[in-house]
Order: sequence, then structure tokens, then C-alpha cells
Amino acid sequence: MMGDKPFTKDTPLESFINHKNETGMQCGNYTIDIPELKPGEQYRFHFDATACVGCHCCEVACNEQNGNSPDIKWRRVGEMEMGEFPDTLQLFNSMSCNHCIDPECLRGCPTESYIKLDNGIVWHDDPSCIGCQYCTWNCPYEVPVFNPDRGIVTKCHMCVDKLEAGQTPACVQACPGGAIEIEAVNVEEWLNEGMAKEGVAPHLPDIDITKPTTRYTLPEIPEGEEIRVADEHLLKPAHSELPLVFMTVLTQVSLGAFLALFLGQMLYTLGFNLPRPTALMAVLAFLPAAIGLPLSALHLGRPGMAMMAMKNWRTSWLSREAIALGAFTGMATVTAGLYLIHAPDWLLTLFEALTLGVGIYGIYAQSMIYRIKARPSWNRKSTTKRFFGSGYVGFLLIAMALLATNGTEGATVLLAVTLLAGMGQALVILEEVMFYRHLDKEDPLYYQLNRTRILLQEHFGKVKKFRIYSLALFALALPLLAILFVASGLTTLAVATLAVATIGAFTSEIAGRYLFYRTVVPLGLAGNFFAGNQRH
Repeated sequence: MMGDKPFTKDTPLESFINHKNETGMQCGNYTIDIPELKPGEQYRFHFDATACVGCHCCEVACNEQNGNSPDIKWRRVGEMEMGEFPDTLQLFNSMSCNHCIDPECLRGCPTESYIKLDNGIVWHDDPSCIGCQYCTWNCPYEVPVFNPDRGIVTKCHMCVDKLEAGQTPACVQACPGGAIEIEAVNVEEWLNEGMAKEGVAPHLPDIDITKPTTRYTLPEIPEGEEIRVADEHLLKPAHSELPLVFMTVLTQVSLGAFLALFLGQMLYTLGFNLPRPTALMAVLAFLPAAIGLPLSALHLGRPGMAMMAMKNWRTSWLSREAIALGAFTGMATVTAGLYLIHAPDWLLTLFEALTLGVGIYGIYAQSMIYRIKARPSWNRKSTTKRFFGSGYVGFLLIAMALLATNGTEGATVLLAVTLLAGMGQALVILEEVMFYRHLDKEDPLYYQLNRTRILLQEHFGKVKKFRIYSLALFALALPLLAILFVASGLTTLAVATLAVATIGAFTSEIAGRYLFYRTVVPLGLAGNFFAGNQRH
């Protein structure tokens, strides 16, 4: 930083150099001519796979140069293989940041901590990072790495201090085979011609996602030869992200409850013979969101800087979610106050409609956080459907409150809508089950999606069964039973049934969201045995 000011694209390069030197990352003494950039050019890496022997010296040199612990890797070596014994070939890919032309990390970062410098380097401004780790999801190469000791994300900066001093980065200097080089590339020519020819390597993500600049020299690969990922036999679940599990479900439940509240208030205002919603129902509508939103801060490496997440509303869905759901929770709280002061029905209806609109956008933005190309099992329309579908638990909550406070008056209508909402979520989950049962082997994302299927069936089979059966019980069977109890005049039994259904349905949604996070398989670097602290 320059005093208390964060870096920007216009910050003089010398300030970046001084900052790095002050933190103990001094330049080495290997002076090599660095190409001078011409207009329209930027720096990039060139990796020659025919010269790499897989010694991992580049990884070690990078960590030593930047003072990183062994589990924080800014450069990693992936391993692939082809052929059958004795005629086999091993293929390596040493990768750090690709300093992409259209970096997803920069677009998605809620705090604008990523800066594309004039020389093409994608720089991460550590002081402004809140450690949300969204960039570690967005990057299809899993380049950014979360450093738990510092509570922030860090990444390769191409040893920008060395480049300024006329030296190559540490990884280039350390490679015994000369497999890594620094080059200048004309961005327009690379996009139009070079990227599709020399920017691709086996088992790497689609270059159109971020338009990486790394150039590859590959050995001659026989046509039709299968190149296997060396670690394809290894599969471990992703991080559980428990604070986000509860935060997402609670905010979605809150939206569902508020929708039920709004429908009741609107019908009452229009003159239907239904009971007027109460302040208790309004409190139950905003309370889950009021509990859930603060939980999201527990996911951050720097919880005290949580408010910074609203900064990049122009391009980051995470910022939009934070703003919208924060506003929704505040407006839902005001709604409860309006009931307490007995505000006019027209005012309540109007204000609730506005609040509901903000909440709907908030949950939509929340779902779009996960609709990212780097994580195929998340990047599906069903993610948005599931997020909105969890709102049926809120319907159960309001239906229980209605029965407990107003008896059977109007309860049958709300219970019928609640049952329909539960059926909607059940259909979405059924759609997901059928999708993974009939995966297309020709799908370019089959490798990642099939590994998600394996995790669901073999690693979390019991949780998956609980999710399916509990959804059928608590979202369908018990609400239907409650309707029968209401029709029979057994109000107490109906309330008790809905209480069990609400708790059980919430537990089912938590289990489903837990599976959502744990079974995602990112694109990433193939054969990445020694990934370090990359959080799947």
C-alpha cells in the first residue's frame, strides 16, 4: 500500500516494487534481457512441455522467492501420461497465473482487489482483500490460493519487481531445462490467431472462459492417443463451507416466509375472507435472514472487513447479493415494525411488495455467485431453482404460526400453497437425480460431472438418501397430513405436525446444501498431485 491507500491500475510500478522489497521479497542477481513491451503488448509465460522433467524446482523457487509456506503454491506442476507399457510418455504442465486477458478473478472480486496492470500482469492487492475466496472459485485454473495465516488470497504476480530490474521470475531462473520463459505478446494477434493454436494444452479449461496468455510448446501427440490425468484415481470432497451452508439456506427460508406473509396481506387487503397477518409472522419472516447474514462473515479470512463485500456492485454477483439481501433484511425488519404500530393495510401491502422484489433479486444474485464456468456442477439452471425452492420451508413456518395464532381460519389455503411449494422443490431435486443418472460421455465436462456423481453416490450416499427421503416426508407427506388434521378440526395435531415438518424440512435443505458444496469438482490443473492449499 501507499500509506493507507490501496493500489490501483494507475499506481506507479515503482510503488509495487517498493512494497515488495519492504516485505522482504528482494530481487535476485540473475540479470537477463527482458523484452521491451510495444503498444498493444503484455508479458506472458511460455511453457515448453518437451523440456520439462517434472522436478518441481519451479514450485520450490517460487515459494522461496515469495516467502510462502509449502502449502501455499503460486506455481504448480500437473502430470499426465499416455500410451501403454513399455511404450509410454509422461507429460508435465508447470502453471502459475496465466495473466488472462479477461480474468474472471478480477470481474468477480467484490472488493476490487485485482488489478490488470498496463504490462498485462494480474496483480492482487493484498491490503484490500477480505478473504472471501470467491476468486478461488471463479478462476478455472485454481490459481489464487487462500492463505489462512494472513486471512487473504494470494497469487503469482510474475515477480514484477524482478521484471522491472531486468530479471526473469524465480521460476524461470530455477528451471534446469529452460522450460519456462517470459515473452511479450501482442494481445490482438494472440486473440485472433495464436490463442487457439498455442494457448491450449491437454485437460485444461476452455480458453474462451478467461482468454489466458500462456503459450505452450507440446510434444507431438499421435492422433487419437488418450492422454490420461495422472491423479484421476484420486478424488476427495471439496470444502464443506458450513457458514455458507447455513447462510444461504436461512436467507432463502426468509424469502419464502416473507412471500407467504405478502400473499396473506395482499389477499386480506383485497377483501378476501382470510385472517390478517400478524406481527409474529412478520418477525418469523425476517428472523432467518437476520441470523443467516452475519454467519457469512465467518467464511471470510478478515470478518471485520465484511462491509467491503458491497464495493464492486458493477460486476460482482457477490457484491450484488450482499447489498440486496442486506436491504431485504432491513426492509423486512421495518415491515414487522409496521405491523406493531398497526400501519394501514395499503401501506403494508405496498411496502411488502417492494421488500419482496428486493429479496427475490437478492436470492437470484446469490444463485448467480455459483453459476460459474469453473465449477460445472454449480453452473446449471437447477442451482437457481434449488435456491428459490428452499423457500418452501418459510411457507411451513408461516403456516404453523397462522394455525397457532388464528386457528383453522385461512389455514387450508396457505397449507395448500405450502404443499405446492414443497412439490416444486421435490421436482427440482428429482431433475438433479435424473441428470447425474444419465450423463453424456461426449459432454466436454463429463470428467468433472462424473466425479461429482461418484462423490454423491459413493462418498455421500447416506446423506444423499437422507436428503431425498426427508424431502418426501417433510415437504410432501407431513404438510398433506396437516391439511387432513385441519379438515378434521384437529388444530393442535396440525400445529405439532407442521412444527416437525418445518424442523425436518430445514434439516433436509441443510443436507442438500452440504452436498452442493462438498461434491463440486472444479476444472483446475490436470494431475495436480501437490495442489497445496487450493480449496476445492
